[in-house]
Amino acid sequence: MAKAHAKPNHDYHLVDPSPWPVIGAAAAFIMAAGAIMWMKHISIAGIKPGSFVFGAGLIGILYVMFSWWSDVIKEAEYGGFHTRVVQISHRYGMILFIGSEVMFFVAWFWAFFNSSLFPGFQDEFARAAFTGGVWPPKGTEVLDPWRFPLLNTLILLTSGTTVTWAHHALLHNDRFSLKAGLVLTILLGLTFTCVQAYEYAHAPFAFKGSIFGSTFFMATGFHGFHVIIGTIFLTVCLLRAFAGQFKPKQHLGFEFAAWYWHFVDVVWLFLFACIYVWGSWGAAIEP
Repeated sequence: MAKAHAKPNHDYHLVDPSPWPVIGAAAAFIMAAGAIMWMKHISIAGIKPGSFVFGAGLIGILYVMFSWWSDVIKEAEYGGFHTRVVQISHRYGMILFIGSEVMFFVAWFWAFFNSSLFPGFQDEFARAAFTGGVWPPKGTEVLDPWRFPLLNTLILLTSGTTVTWAHHALLHNDRFSLKAGLVLTILLGLTFTCVQAYEYAHAPFAFKGSIFGSTFFMATGFHGFHVIIGTIFLTVCLLRAFAGQFKPKQHLGFEFAAWYWHFVDVVWLFLFACIYVWGSWGAAIEP
């Protein structure tokens, strides 16, 4: 958190003690405990408090997120703490964060390719028996990649164009185009989520009891979750744009949101090519 006194005469930001890490950790523990109680149907004195404990922890996390990020915005906009040197450090941090997200998705792609490239692996007797030695497994009906998945691909690619338009508009101090580009990107993100929700509701396979379904839903589901996060990220940027907080030479919040959105786009292209198109070859397609 930024102090009230004047900014020191150097380019580095020495962060003041903040309560948010401790409060955030406590809220995360409460939410995890509530989730366990909820899933295990644990009752105390005849009452099952799991959902309430989980909700209390979630509210605490959301409050910490809002308060912590508000402090960061105040440091940048009013405290003058985000100097050029500090901005470079923030960019390195965001690059490392996106790198960790890349490795997160590598795990799901690994699970998918381990199953799809070796469906009849002799050391995995249960897998060979279940898949019949082929991929997709025998009897599996898959989604047509050239219908809703292709539509969602076009939607995300278009959203990458609109967020880039908004970024260039900000660099040229075109406030109207900045807001218009952000609004279009957010609407496209919401459209993607709605299309994917419809696709999930009408999928001919389920998550449970299917190695094809489990690898499909884990990879595409976590990507969908990231799209929702990115949409919220961009919505906050839109509110800050209306508040006039972004400047052509200082807009780290928006820059990071654009980076994150492009990362989501690239991951989807790999998902579409590998899981929807290549992963469905040779199987019956849902009519």
